[in-house]
Amino acid sequence: MSTSKTYTVSQLNNAARNLLESEFLHVLVEGEISNFVCPASGHWYFSLKDDKAQIRGAMFRGANRHVRFKPENGLQVQVTAKVSLYAPRGDYQLIIEHIEELGDGALRRAFEKLQQKLAQEGLFSDEFKQPLPELPKTIGVVTSSTGAAVRDIIKVLKRRCPLIPIVIYPSLVQGATAAASIVKQIEIANQRQECDVLIVGRGGGSLEDLWPFNEETVARAIYESSIPIVSAVGHEIDVTIADFVADVRAATPSAAAEIVSPNLEEWRANLVGLNLRLTRELQQILRTHFQTLHYLRKRLRHPGQKLQEQMQHLDYLWQNLAKATQGLVQKKQTQLANTTRALNTVSPLATLERGYSILQKEEAVITSIKQLKTGDKILATVHDGSINCVVN
Repeated sequence: MSTSKTYTVSQLNNAARNLLESEFLHVLVEGEISNFVCPASGHWYFSLKDDKAQIRGAMFRGANRHVRFKPENGLQVQVTAKVSLYAPRGDYQLIIEHIEELGDGALRRAFEKLQQKLAQEGLFSDEFKQPLPELPKTIGVVTSSTGAAVRDIIKVLKRRCPLIPIVIYPSLVQGATAAASIVKQIEIANQRQECDVLIVGRGGGSLEDLWPFNEETVARAIYESSIPIVSAVGHEIDVTIADFVADVRAATPSAAAEIVSPNLEEWRANLVGLNLRLTRELQQILRTHFQTLHYLRKRLRHPGQKLQEQMQHLDYLWQNLAKATQGLVQKKQTQLANTTRALNTVSPLATLERGYSILQKEEAVITSIKQLKTGDKILATVHDGSINCVVN
């Protein structure tokens, strides 16, 4: 076998490298990271593998400084790279320009990013949470019409309170178009206003299965709903963006049905208790009014009887007044007699009766002989008359 040209090892490796780089300038490669190393230079070196093969890869510091996650062994990634060859060793490799997570890792990162964004906007704030109706007239359910979740919800609602109507808003809950379907059904429920509480959710699944409930459009539809919403996505350990935005989060669809529906048996027991309490209170009120009525009835008398009593009381007062008046008159008469006697004792008339007289000259009482001279005419008053006299 003859060849047209002889290559050195270096020449062959360089030629192969040029051929690979010109033919595979940009390729997308998916695989699992293994043998990851990050030396002091800051460059990343690792292998990408699947179940049948592997290829070496290198991502230099200038490219990897913009990556927001730290690669680790076992992580599924997709890289944008050019195919090359490391000439000194003849190693076939990828020169990676961009890398992103695949599967749950990428979804978790997207979840955290959206969670942080909506939290900063206040969509998770308690002040925007609506209270659930204590006794809903109609309960709406946004979920798949054929899934296990809707059957579980209906079963619980029928058991707890079969009188409350249920409206199903059928929606896709998995796949690329599920988020749009969920949003549409929430909007329809708000337009119709035929129910006063909504359960939005689905049964369990992988993070990828539950992803429609982590979409921003679904979160905003829940936030803007005028109807209170209970999120019921997956199992108790599953947490979605819808759970944070909803007015109430339920661990499972069945738990959501428990939350929104009153327990008919409990309501019956409460009503019986309230009825007994009301009966006791009414009986007490009736007893109190009966006692009051009995008391008033005892006090109530015929007007003629009361008038007779008043007349009798008036006679009694008149007798007392007469007695008091008679006693007062007698007392005053006695006082008058005593006063008369006292006055008579000191009266000038009583003195005259004892032989004394009063001498007057020109109506002036004579108290001294110096007031008289011979020939004066004087008047002498005795107890039974007056005598004209002349002084000799």
